[in-house]
Amino acid sequence: MGAILPVFPLGTVLFPGLVLPLHIFEERYRTLVRDLVASTGDEPHEFGVVTLRHGSEVLSPDAEGEPPADEPPVVAGQLYEVGCTAELRQVTELPDGRFDVVTVGRRRFRMLSLAAGPQPYLTAEVEWLHDEEAADETARLLAPRVLTAFRTYLDLLRPDSEVLDQVPDDPTVLSHLVAATAQLTTDERQELLAAPDTASRLRAELRILNREAGLLAKVRAVPVPLSDLARPVSPN
Repeated sequence: MGAILPVFPLGTVLFPGLVLPLHIFEERYRTLVRDLVASTGDEPHEFGVVTLRHGSEVLSPDAEGEPPADEPPVVAGQLYEVGCTAELRQVTELPDGRFDVVTVGRRRFRMLSLAAGPQPYLTAEVEWLHDEEAADETARLLAPRVLTAFRTYLDLLRPDSEVLDQVPDDPTVLSHLVAATAQLTTDERQELLAAPDTASRLRAELRILNREAGLLAKVRAVPVPLSDLARPVSPN
């Protein structure tokens, strides 16, 4: 029997150690925040962030109340299996009952099944996925290579911006930072989140960063004249 965790489907991938601010406006998720704040005990006040494969679980911020009654509920097949818990660090209740919260990614999990419960928000049975407490020798050797590739990638992507000033020493923290910062597809982020260990994640990131840097270098090497961009498109 796995742990039961409240889950929040989102269109983003959360990684351990990364900050995720949220504006909570739907009543079911207001209830989730209130339940977490009211909970007692030594455990962190956290909920699971799971990424939607498509669509949107939350209403637009302009919408009021709950989704239409005839809207089908989210099912497991719409969600990626691996997620990350978000620990509440700051909660600000607004006059209309909405919340602005600041969360930090804490620990990875695999969703085993959605669990039925009395709460209006989703809950799931999960198993925890743990990175090794100390990165192994392979991860320590890969980390500086990934950092060099990451600096090159950022410099090509945003040549006028400052490249990383402060770099984490821990290979696991670095692997999560790269995964969250690089411009990747949702599938790529999910694969990195689900990597079995830090070395596997760093190895995949090195391959992705080298690929992306090569593509960016080619784009920069063949500039398109502005006059060409201004020409009308020919129907032929």
